[in-house]
Amino acid sequence: MDDNDEYVRVRRIVFKPVVASSSLSSSCRRTNPLVLRKEHFVLTYNAEGSLRYSSKSLFDIALLFVADNVHHVDSLVGFPEQIGNRLFTAAAENRVFLKPDVSPKALRLFSDAYGDMVLGSLCLRNRFPLLSERMADIKSFHSLKRLDLFGCRLGDDHEIFQHLTSASLASCLIQLLIGGNGLSDDGLRRLTAPVRMKRKGLDCLQCLDVSHNPVSERALRYLKCLPKLEKLDASRTSMKFGSRLKSSMWELLGLIYSERALDDFDHSGCKTHGWAEQVVNQWETNGAQLPKLKKLDESRISVLRFFGRQKFVREVLNAAPLSHGGDATAEQEQQRLHFYKPPAGNTTGVTSSDRTCWNSHGKRKQPLEKCSDHLATSPPMKRASSSALTADDMDLLDLY
Repeated sequence: MDDNDEYVRVRRIVFKPVVASSSLSSSCRRTNPLVLRKEHFVLTYNAEGSLRYSSKSLFDIALLFVADNVHHVDSLVGFPEQIGNRLFTAAAENRVFLKPDVSPKALRLFSDAYGDMVLGSLCLRNRFPLLSERMADIKSFHSLKRLDLFGCRLGDDHEIFQHLTSASLASCLIQLLIGGNGLSDDGLRRLTAPVRMKRKGLDCLQCLDVSHNPVSERALRYLKCLPKLEKLDASRTSMKFGSRLKSSMWELLGLIYSERALDDFDHSGCKTHGWAEQVVNQWETNGAQLPKLKKLDESRISVLRFFGRQKFVREVLNAAPLSHGGDATAEQEQQRLHFYKPPAGNTTGVTSSDRTCWNSHGKRKQPLEKCSDHLATSPPMKRASSSALTADDMDLLDLY
């Protein structure tokens, strides 16, 4: 046998299995995830400019495998955050979080292990289609510290209310912006019902924005259940600025009027921040490619057609959401209603009638101590007991 025949024989032995495995790789990929794929190799150039294939490290191959099957993982608790970050990035690059049947479970897996590092702040300002389409995924983020839902058209009875008052967000959510949502007094009553009845939820909320909503002074009593509320934005609501509003704010919530705008209610201060920032952008980009006719539920469209209100609803949905700002600076200042809790021992900005309600330690007296006639008859500062619940409150309690 000459050298040429030997070369042909060796070539058949070496390359025949390679060709066979490559032809079966597409069919075996689903049944055998360990089949080599093109993602396992890196294409580089050598010094002469020729192509060269080099295999990835075993760690990178294993990371890619786990990222593709992350929904089968039981827990990531205990894994270093560096590994978790790389695994999350790999799953996002493989568009795992765009799959509706996989994304919620995968996000909960990372949130349970890494908390606010996955997503500590979420801004959905004027992005109501994204909120509606990704509600199950958004509920997976249970370590949010800041949540901006301004202009999301929540109304008075939205399913996100139950998540906002859930035990998962009770110990972390400190800033909530729900302005421009058509929220009325009844909406605030529904939102705070679990807190007032069960005394759970929104335990750490410090900053609340209810601006550009038709809420009145009567809704303030529903906010008494928020134990750590320090700042409130009631701009452009049904509340009229005056001594009566300032007195109600002080008596019910212990807040005083701020002469200057508070930075906490500036939109630039709330942004989406965390590992899942790019995932939220993927959701919005993917949602923009869907047909617009699928934005509304078919049953809702049929109901609107039956009652002949399609034109009205279409105008409402296409209208620009209410936003901060006006035509004149003077009008902005007149309609701006920012309130804050003064620090202990500092009564600057508190009226003379309010100062009498402070004891020697710089704290407000309890309602049992008579500061004035109208304070003596004011509701107690503590959360309302179950005996003081109305029939509507009891109906709401049955929903939870």
